[in-house]
Amino acid sequence: MEDNVIVDSSFTAVINAPIGAIDIPAWCFSLPDKEYQGCSPAHVAAGATTAPDGRRMSINVEVIGGTPMVQHYVEKHAEPHHLVLESVSDLFTAAGRTTMVVMWELSVAPLDDGRCEFTNHVRTWATEEFTAYLDRQGIPFDVFRAQRQPFSRAHNAGETPLFAASLERYALRQAAKG
Repeated sequence: MEDNVIVDSSFTAVINAPIGAIDIPAWCFSLPDKEYQGCSPAHVAAGATTAPDGRRMSINVEVIGGTPMVQHYVEKHAEPHHLVLESVSDLFTAAGRTTMVVMWELSVAPLDDGRCEFTNHVRTWATEEFTAYLDRQGIPFDVFRAQRQPFSRAHNAGETPLFAASLERYALRQAAKG
């Protein structure tokens, strides 16, 4: 799968809340639509459901580099301080619909008693369908990858501090509830 990597980007931001107050899966799977939209101008909608096997799913709609995407993130690993989600995401382009795999990994690590470092790590891979889509258009994979990376990295860099702020608000609300 490494030969088909399109983007691998990771950014960090500080959360002003103690590590014990952080529960990334609880935040992710209860994230209100408006809150998700507030984490990036590219975010259109978000919701939660379950996969056929019962695992939790986060459904996100966003537009990256002018391409609308519907992400069907299925829970792969969930602990309060570490969440890994994987999606076979739908892309809607002028040349038709296709898919790519997106791995979204969120984690926190303590900095001190009242602060954490939040990491937003996103990796994308081409599916066979996506490779065929590029081939039909005569677009070399390396050319597509080079064009896509700046959009995806900029998106991740922009949403990371806003996700951290959202997670911080969630953690502090939960801590206040007792």
